[in-house]
Amino acid sequence: MTVEDISFYSGGTRIVGRLHLPERSTMRPPPVIVTPPGWMEVMCSKVGEPFHEGFAKAGYAVLTFDFRGWGATGGEPGWVRPAAQLEDMLSAIAYARTREDLSSSELGVYGLGGTGGGLAIAAAAADPSVRAVAVQTVVADGRAWLRGMRREYEWLEFCDRVERNRLRRVITNDDELVDPTEELMVSTPERRAAGMPTRGNAFHLSSAEGLMQFRPIDVVDRIAPRALLVTCIENDPVTPEEHAQALYARAGTPKKLIRQRNVSHYAAYKQNYVQLMAHFVAWFDSYARFNDFEVTEDRGAAEPESVFAPVEEI
Repeated sequence: MTVEDISFYSGGTRIVGRLHLPERSTMRPPPVIVTPPGWMEVMCSKVGEPFHEGFAKAGYAVLTFDFRGWGATGGEPGWVRPAAQLEDMLSAIAYARTREDLSSSELGVYGLGGTGGGLAIAAAAADPSVRAVAVQTVVADGRAWLRGMRREYEWLEFCDRVERNRLRRVITNDDELVDPTEELMVSTPERRAAGMPTRGNAFHLSSAEGLMQFRPIDVVDRIAPRALLVTCIENDPVTPEEHAQALYARAGTPKKLIRQRNVSHYAAYKQNYVQLMAHFVAWFDSYARFNDFEVTEDRGAAEPESVFAPVEEI
């Protein structure tokens, strides 16, 4: 595997990224997987990089990048703007299609963690060049995600705080700064035990407005007849499994839902890595790649398949 520094433009901003290129066994360009950073992550983080390397070992080129305002990419820091991040994701897909050394007709997207998974779904819904999707611990509805972390009175107080900030901002151009890991999302004991970093009061509270409008659930049905694989974790307090289940229920076929048991949110990335990678690679091999030959077989009448693919548990 080799890693190439790349750049492209999105919304007038130069986006910095990396392209993981697999060892070439044939003269054919490799298929490509485009993957955005997850919630509060930058490209090639310690959580995401093992999956990038796994796809490259399986023969895929992997294109990842930093959103505008994050990591190595320029732009104003301190924002979580799913709409702008979706534009960056779509620009990354477009960039992959300009590369003659990549098989852009064999293109998949992979999203890890909360907004990263949701952005992969939203991008696939918007861009028909995406042939297959796989996402882990995904957010289906940003408003429901933020609300589910809070007791009722806390949610009402949070909404009032966001609205007062919005009204003040239009008069004074002043935006309250918060720690997104403590005040946008609510940190769980599991997150603290895992040693996940906090961010300090460096993010705009008005980021909550965009997060509340982020609803991959509204567009997931546009992916079919292209393929969608969704994973979740039983009793996950960080990204509740109900989000993945709702996306799966609304999506068309082909689709698969993998539900992980007896593992926590952050531990799953390492503990279930081998099994998850096997599922992801098999999914992209089946639905993103073109086969060199096609077989059509008719064995006569058969019982119609259920509209729901089986749920797999690991």
